[in-house]
Amino acid sequence: MDDLAAAYVKLVLAVGQHDPDYVDAYYGPEHWKPPSGALRSIRELREQTARLLDGISAAPPAPDPMDVLRRDYLLGQVRAMDARLRMLSGERFTFDEESRALYDAVAPTHAEDYFARTLSDLDARLPGTGPVPERHEAFKRQFVVAPDRLDRVFGAAIDACRTRTRDHLALPAGERFTVEYVTGKSWSGYNWYQGGATSLIQVNTDLPIYIDRAIDLAAHEGYPGHHVYNALLEEHLVRGRGWIEFTVYALFSPQSLIAEGTANFGIDVAFPGPERVAFERDHLFPLAGLEPARAEDYYATLALTDRLAYAGNEAARQYLDGRMSREAAVAWLETYALQPRARAEQRVRFFDQYRSYVINYNLGKDLVRAYIEARGGTAEYPARRWAEFGALLSTPRLPSALI
Repeated sequence: MDDLAAAYVKLVLAVGQHDPDYVDAYYGPEHWKPPSGALRSIRELREQTARLLDGISAAPPAPDPMDVLRRDYLLGQVRAMDARLRMLSGERFTFDEESRALYDAVAPTHAEDYFARTLSDLDARLPGTGPVPERHEAFKRQFVVAPDRLDRVFGAAIDACRTRTRDHLALPAGERFTVEYVTGKSWSGYNWYQGGATSLIQVNTDLPIYIDRAIDLAAHEGYPGHHVYNALLEEHLVRGRGWIEFTVYALFSPQSLIAEGTANFGIDVAFPGPERVAFERDHLFPLAGLEPARAEDYYATLALTDRLAYAGNEAARQYLDGRMSREAAVAWLETYALQPRARAEQRVRFFDQYRSYVINYNLGKDLVRAYIEARGGTAEYPARRWAEFGALLSTPRLPSALI
């Protein structure tokens, strides 16, 4: 299996020559990177992918359950690689076909009235009169973190998330990351894992950053999210077992649903609802120059808007399937995802670049939550929740294995 895993890594790197977004992270042998002038054709890569699938499928069964997980993981990753190569060669998939092929999952479909019911509840809660999206935006504008306060607010959020994570998970010695503030991106935050338990986290400041994004980004990109996920895979699987396939992260693959799902659910693991509100009220709101007494009201409103989490999926599904124009997708996001026009336009640019990847955030979170809670990791048993969460971060599992 080690030889097959090495072949997988080299194939991922070769596909990355055709697709600049494909290789999200790599910290394996430097000499495995293909020379810039040695570009293999997509047809050749597909042929090599087919041979690799045959090799993995024919590998003798292993008695160790972890080795079984390893084989299944490699099969899922390589099948997704073949689907991505088919896309790069011009083959078209529907949104749901694509997400199944790349991420081993299909998001539920919701009709328009599903989101309209939440808008009705928000209409009754938000102050003022007029369209709900406008009133919602006016409400949230009161909770924007001023640019000159952003670094200290984000720093305090990171420190709190790190402390809570270290209280429950054993992290590699010397793990660390740096933060950069950037512009001109289709995403709000990104973790670039460097290997050696080190990450670069970038925060996009193109658009206003609301106070809740501090904990969201600190936990999702850092602790116990992407940074911890990658560091534990490196610690337990690369260094602990010598599994070289985990030195590369193919973005358009089932691994991304696990990565994004654990990163989003990790926010709730680190800061269960009431604890988060109390921490932000007592620490982050004052640092941001916001009125602490309004924290409960802010999060009560956000709890309603969280019910709109799948609205972006519907916009992406219809837009990418050709059933909705770009302008209609922007309008849908403005209405049902309650995103200001600039943010909605940024989100459609994300659809253009990453396509069905959007399911990994909300469906991923729901699948991870259900998996951990089914194993006893409910909010009432936080120690068990952390233990199951840490185990999931440290093992190779496919999304279909969470169901």
